[in-house]
Amino acid sequence: MFILSLTYTAELSDVDLHIEPHVDWVKDGYDRGIFLASGRKNPRTGGVIFARGTKAEIDEIVATDPFTVHGVADYQITEVAMTRAAPGLEGLTE
Repeated sequence: MFILSLTYTAELSDVDLHIEPHVDWVKDGYDRGIFLASGRKNPRTGGVIFARGTKAEIDEIVATDPFTVHGVADYQITEVAMTRAAPGLEGLTE
């Protein structure tokens, strides 16, 4: 599994110009079975996505995020080998 931590690199007004396409991009990630969970950071400085796939697939999908394309956010990608999960979240483990 991968943790995608994105941090805004532009003013929120610039980020907001790309919110709708980004939300569509996130929906596509869920539809493709790649994204498992996602949400905004609090305070609103970026977001976090839990994803599955290969490193190459993750790199490819991150490169197509409108936030990446328009240079308003940077991603830190961390691979995690989950070995335990709470009941109901077993799908997060490998």
